[in-house]
Amino acid sequence: MLNEAHDFPRTAGIYTLGCKVNQYESEAIAEALQAQGFTILPFSSKCSIYIINTCTVTAESDRKARQFIRRAITMNPDAGIIVTGCYAQASPEAVEAILGVDAVIGNREKMRVVDAALAYLEKHEKRSSPDVAVPSLSGACFEPMSITRFDRTRAYVKIEDGCESRCTYCIIPNARGDIRSKPFLEVLREVQTLTENGCPEIVLTGIETASYGKDLGDTTLADLLVAVDRIPGIGRVRLGSLDPSLIRPAFVEKIASLKSLAPHFHLSMQSGSSSVLRRMKRKYNREQALNAMRLLREAIPTVQFTTDIIVGFPGETEEEFEDTVSLISSGRFLMTHIFPYSKRKGTPAAEMDGQVSEEVKRSRLHRLEEIARRAEREILEEAVRMGEPTKVLFETYHDGIAHGHTANFLEASVASPVPLDGETREVKLTGTDGAVCYGDLL
Repeated sequence: MLNEAHDFPRTAGIYTLGCKVNQYESEAIAEALQAQGFTILPFSSKCSIYIINTCTVTAESDRKARQFIRRAITMNPDAGIIVTGCYAQASPEAVEAILGVDAVIGNREKMRVVDAALAYLEKHEKRSSPDVAVPSLSGACFEPMSITRFDRTRAYVKIEDGCESRCTYCIIPNARGDIRSKPFLEVLREVQTLTENGCPEIVLTGIETASYGKDLGDTTLADLLVAVDRIPGIGRVRLGSLDPSLIRPAFVEKIASLKSLAPHFHLSMQSGSSSVLRRMKRKYNREQALNAMRLLREAIPTVQFTTDIIVGFPGETEEEFEDTVSLISSGRFLMTHIFPYSKRKGTPAAEMDGQVSEEVKRSRLHRLEEIARRAEREILEEAVRMGEPTKVLFETYHDGIAHGHTANFLEASVASPVPLDGETREVKLTGTDGAVCYGDLL
């Protein structure tokens, strides 16, 4: 037995690793804890409960998860340490082995974190071995959770969980299970509540956002976007990362005229080589991906694209890499996030022949980064040359400069005597440094 109850105030620190889905789930956990009388403090504070919401997309993600678990134990050895998320789901025995962890909770019933926090404070004692609740994800349903508030200007809303793509480099299906969608009306209610509470931008996201509705019968992501667009007062709506195979004529026709949908799409390309995409077991080839972009550009002239690329995938030849170079050179991506391929134990790609050397990966990454920066600069310079007023939703303020994004995701900064967080204002763009546009408030 440790200290008396008065030494254990209801305080919690939450650290989130990984994707937007994890960020949403941490926010839902925080709101549920506050409903039980908890105060949420910065993770660096001395808290009675620490919650580490983990990622397992790479071996480095696992290392960071262990690092933050041990950091929490060091900050307050008497605190309850609760570990959840993808690393907890995929490797519960590794988390359980860390001395000082009190509960390990998987992804099937993540809101059990709240019960674990309450149980720890009730007993006020460290466990000799953790309480492990990591049931199989087989047959799992979409776990009920929701949020009502947002941070600064943007709220993430999880509309889908799970992935069935089984890409050869990815471990996430093992940590998230099969596709399961949030019921249609529940999404609308959550978005409506956030809108009524003043949220100017909502991001609909998931582990495989493009698969929303596949388990709901005849409901699709496009149907959901149309319904969200009709919510009174709705602000901007963005989408999480999309598989290019979603972008087909019927989808584009449904969404092209929506007022709320931001003309910005993050297409998870991964490679510009059809042969590499086959080895990755992606659901599209180079031509289909380029056609998806063409369809959207024809229907939405102001659209911008961002993307992810993996360089040095097993067996990637110079010719295949040049296909990716030409994709990034001609594709006009506003931003390209480039990653060297990293072996993930338990995935088919880790055992493939033709593993590319780290030196070659670095060389390819640097070359592609240079091309991507050039493309970004050209897009921003073109926006400045057009000289047309554009609406910017401001998000942060520092040293007399307000920072925000246009609807199509150009970053913009303006001088302002006061913060403009949460405000949408017209701006005339006057210049760029190749990464950010500068302008004047109108």
